[in-house]
Amino acid sequence: MKSRVVVLGAGFGGLELTTILSETFGDGIDVVLVDKADSFVFGFAKLDVMFGRRRPEEVRHYYRDIAKPGVRFVQTTVRSIDPNARHVETDAGGFDADYLVVALGADYDVAATPGLAEGGHEFYSMDGAVALRDVIAGFERGAAIVGVCGKSFKCPPAPSETALMLHDHLEVRGCRGGTEISLVMPFGTPIPPSPETSKAILEAFAERGIRFVKDNLVRAIDPRRKVAVLSDGSEMPFDLFLGVPVHRAPAVVIESGLAVDGWIPVDPRTLATRFPGVYAVGDVNSVGTPKAGVFAEGAARVAAEILVSRIRRGEHPAPYDGAGACYIEMGRGRVGRVDVNFLSGPKPTGTFRPPQEELVAEKAYFGSSRVERWFGAVT
Repeated sequence: MKSRVVVLGAGFGGLELTTILSETFGDGIDVVLVDKADSFVFGFAKLDVMFGRRRPEEVRHYYRDIAKPGVRFVQTTVRSIDPNARHVETDAGGFDADYLVVALGADYDVAATPGLAEGGHEFYSMDGAVALRDVIAGFERGAAIVGVCGKSFKCPPAPSETALMLHDHLEVRGCRGGTEISLVMPFGTPIPPSPETSKAILEAFAERGIRFVKDNLVRAIDPRRKVAVLSDGSEMPFDLFLGVPVHRAPAVVIESGLAVDGWIPVDPRTLATRFPGVYAVGDVNSVGTPKAGVFAEGAARVAAEILVSRIRRGEHPAPYDGAGACYIEMGRGRVGRVDVNFLSGPKPTGTFRPPQEELVAEKAYFGSSRVERWFGAVT
């Protein structure tokens, strides 16, 4: 009898895990991949859309194109999860699993920051990026703030990239001189695990006149006075506010009893939850790595290998090491890379590769290779 694996969420983690299971078992396994969306979008592609580099239709990869042996994609909303019974209820019906993998990511809670919806813009969702495309195109004078609203958020380099890309966008249009750009971050440096990377970003900020406001969060927006209220009680006036919204685990995860202190705790070596046969990979767990696709993908590989070993009754694979590489837009078309490791040593470490031409091509290949692997298409 075929083992059934139900995977909730078709982001980096869900797509990589189902691909490995299909490659390993073919039609000899029953994998149900569930997501409420109809398509996948890389996080970095949203910045390209926001700054008019690419059109929304160019960056969507549709789940209907997935054609893998043993894998069935179901577009539907998850309504409840019973981790004890490994049962999931959705708008498309119920699913029982021999193994359940929760990879639902993090939701954006715009309402958690008073005034953000009325007086600012979030740029982490696709809808937000599309809406901002026209707003940014019309911004010519005044103060722009890129502000982080919660301590835990996806892709830690993204706010810094946004500030640098906004500078380039305004410079090309000839209106940078009439604007101010500030970045509000909850960290003391842009990329804490890598002093080299942080130094390079701060030097780029200094060269471009971008203000870095460290160790602060944006707690509220006053739309009437057009000021951002920071966690230290100070205020910053703005004409354009680009916000990274508070991140939360999806409500269905909280209601399931899987979460503790807001996220799903897992064994960092195996991604296993405290419920037998239930795993959590990616942004929804609290394993200790950043909320970024590359880490979800790495965790999914380990979880997939563990499922393979359990189904085949083989040896357990090597534990998850929390390692990954992030490409960073450094402005003016240049791309750097930081290689970080969060779980192999006593503290996180990072190594910086300065911007170079080959990294531009490497970042492009990072995206195209995954589209080909997950969707069977070359872009």
